[in-house]
Amino acid sequence: MRTNRIESIDILRGVVMLLMALDHVRDYYFRDTFYYDPMDLEQTSLAIFFTRFVTHFCAPVFIFLAGTSAFFMAQKMPRKDLSAWLIKRGIWLVILEVTLVKFGWDFNIYYTETNLQVIWVLGISMILLAGFIHLPHKLGFSLALLMVAGHNLLDGVSPQLGTLWSNIWIFLHHRDVIRFDDMTLVVAYPIVPWAGVMLLGYYFGRIYRQDVAQANRLKLLCQLAVFSILTFLVLRYFNLYGDARLWQQMATPAMSLMSFFNVSKYPPSLLYLLVTLGPAFLLLAALEKVQGRWTVPLIKIGRVPMFYYLLHLYVIHLGAMLAAVLQGYDASVMVLDHFIGMVTELRGYGVDLTSTYLIWIFIVLLMYPLCHWYDNYKRRHPEKVWLSYL
Repeated sequence: MRTNRIESIDILRGVVMLLMALDHVRDYYFRDTFYYDPMDLEQTSLAIFFTRFVTHFCAPVFIFLAGTSAFFMAQKMPRKDLSAWLIKRGIWLVILEVTLVKFGWDFNIYYTETNLQVIWVLGISMILLAGFIHLPHKLGFSLALLMVAGHNLLDGVSPQLGTLWSNIWIFLHHRDVIRFDDMTLVVAYPIVPWAGVMLLGYYFGRIYRQDVAQANRLKLLCQLAVFSILTFLVLRYFNLYGDARLWQQMATPAMSLMSFFNVSKYPPSLLYLLVTLGPAFLLLAALEKVQGRWTVPLIKIGRVPMFYYLLHLYVIHLGAMLAAVLQGYDASVMVLDHFIGMVTELRGYGVDLTSTYLIWIFIVLLMYPLCHWYDNYKRRHPEKVWLSYL
């Protein structure tokens, strides 16, 4: 089995981490963020819509490749040990979500609102994967497909809010809010189908075994990409299945195009996963033979995803606090009691879309030396097991 890292996967992970930073820079700096959702077809523009759309690739690719990484680890240790590692890692990620990640998003020590987002569902999916890896291959693969391709059959299930069943359903499948006496819990990333995405990623790792010829792997990656993209186009064009949000012809071609690609992320619909993972397969095939100095930064970032994730939240938020002060606001406006989007107190703050992109580039360049240092430090000190948790 392979023991060396597969650079095409690190490069792809690095790409999606850069796109993730773009999304979060837009959240904190783009002036229109505080007025409307970038996917609102009545108010957005083509540039704003696709600035948001390209970042849709982040969560599916990140969670899918986390499953693939688990498969690589399974080649080096007994499954029992891997299960224990996945459980510990999963619990740690859930703790991170409600502590360092939450504080990075809002700079608020009070738990008036807590969002369970991608790090939370990554952790929960790892805990579930710890059990799934012991299933027979056919059963586990069928379960993953059922979660990913079949969950839209449950879109119409809507239990009465406030009941125990409703709260369970929100955790499982329906993005919504659970209210307690003095706290609001926003389950932005329900467990299904994200756990299925990670499980599919685990089985996907098989194509990187040493007994799989590179030519066969590249062919399979291209076939997966074509199948995913064509299935998306057919299902979407005819509004057959896979997304509760149907597309329609709009007043202009641009609006029709946005309607076509306006797929549901919360929870991720089948069409959302097809249109994001399909191009990812194609990119993996293209990157496998790529070599060059330009890939080194992406590989470095791709090797330290959790370190990068935590770092970028704090750099972006601290920078936004400084930007608010420079624009005449009190720094306290960036201490939030709910998610950054459409905060009324921040209307009038922010910059245009071009400047948002420039800020994104500046922040990524600012963070890269730290990511480079941490990657080198982690590789020089394999005896420090705790480093693997960042």
